[in-house]
Amino acid sequence: MTANEVQMTEDALKMVNAAIKAVDPNVAVRDRLKLQWDEDQPMLVAKAERDDSRELVYDLSHYDNIRIISFGKASAAMALAAAEVLSESLSQASIPVPKLDGVVIIKDDHATDEEIKTLNDKHNIIVRSASHPVPDARSVAGANEILQLASSSDARTLIVVCVSGGGSALFCSPRNPLELEDLMATNSRLLESGMPIEHMNVIRKRLENGKGGRLAATAYPATVLTLVLSDIIGDPLDLIASGPTVPDDGSGWDDACRLVEEYGLNAGGNHELPQAVLDMLQMGKDGKLDDTPKSTHPAFTASEETKSLSETILVGNNYAAVMAAAEEAEKMGYNPVVLGTRIDGEASCVAGSYISMAEMLSRQRDDMNVKYPIGILPVALIAGGETIVTLPPKCKGKGGRNQELALTAAMKMHEMGLRDVVLASVGTDGTDGPTDAAGAIVYGGLVNDETINGAKEALRNHDAYTFFDSAQGTQSLVMTGPTGTNVADVCITLVK
Repeated sequence: MTANEVQMTEDALKMVNAAIKAVDPNVAVRDRLKLQWDEDQPMLVAKAERDDSRELVYDLSHYDNIRIISFGKASAAMALAAAEVLSESLSQASIPVPKLDGVVIIKDDHATDEEIKTLNDKHNIIVRSASHPVPDARSVAGANEILQLASSSDARTLIVVCVSGGGSALFCSPRNPLELEDLMATNSRLLESGMPIEHMNVIRKRLENGKGGRLAATAYPATVLTLVLSDIIGDPLDLIASGPTVPDDGSGWDDACRLVEEYGLNAGGNHELPQAVLDMLQMGKDGKLDDTPKSTHPAFTASEETKSLSETILVGNNYAAVMAAAEEAEKMGYNPVVLGTRIDGEASCVAGSYISMAEMLSRQRDDMNVKYPIGILPVALIAGGETIVTLPPKCKGKGGRNQELALTAAMKMHEMGLRDVVLASVGTDGTDGPTDAAGAIVYGGLVNDETINGAKEALRNHDAYTFFDSAQGTQSLVMTGPTGTNVADVCITLVK
């Protein structure tokens, strides 16, 4: 590595850390949720917009119970923040206050022992673990526990639902007659197909009891306030964790069936779904099954306290992470260029675009009068979004979309002879694919004449993790551990 590459690697990792810190779920929830007093009455105030232009106010004297329901990779931290906002203030009350309870579903190892103990012992909130990205029996048990809690709620119950990325797999209750095995196989096929997460959730919400607004419908006539940490490009509230508390006006059975055909999920396709799932989708299309609840359902109609019995607030997203990385880059003396927060497509193709931009920028080293540059060196190209990797059937490679993007970028740098260029691509949740790495960071000399054949083989087999793990003299895998948040991916390309 050159001296510049060593320093740029350190710089890129600091920018990554700044991005993740900016979407800390504890900070995000506390920024939007406050408890205030109107004379002797406790009022829960939720900022619907970050600029305070709209607030939702809940008079807690109207409720006997407050229930916190949370699922996703950031579920423990979000639930704990909400519980502490409520309990810290209510503990000072001299009048009867609502009882607090709830259920949280976490991904394995995505909550500290202290978080679990505090939720259980101090706030009477049960914590369950489950599998991600493919659901397991624990996902079903936890989801059914949440649905039972919701169905037992009445008009004097306020339910605070905390949703974050990964919620679709963790909150999973198969719709009769489907079995867990059908949903497990479906999730695996969806992941293999390279389908974007927003398309996956159009299908998922039709196969389960709690998705596509059904959780809110189950809780009716309780009041529901949902706090969302978005992991989907564009922040579509009806698709994040498959929109459990949002009316599903944007999709139907026809859309799900169209996606099945488009991505080879049909009978005989490359990623064929279980027959029971295909039969259910066809029955729905034929009008033989009810669809997800729409905005005309009473759970989404107006009440006295809020515009709707079910309200949803976006508390954090990819934009916040990307802008924090850009601000950190500027502090370090780089000229940040934000490429966008809706970057998608095949990871290998996206990598080529980033390195093509880096190559154009590098021409300034020899000619400071290059016309129409997108930035002046040193430059930090910063982008957010979520790429995909389309896997062949029975692929046994180990890696994730960020690792594949980084390895492709390293190969492109080698092809172009680029040095003093560093690229880091990470998942903000700390988990890239089914690995313990958040992503990878690469530089111009990582792939060379000695390692090029191994790099090509790793890409062919979608086995980037193995390549990076065996690389000599460098730590290419970015190991953050579970971060407690999830707002998709951030990619940083530095050029000096």
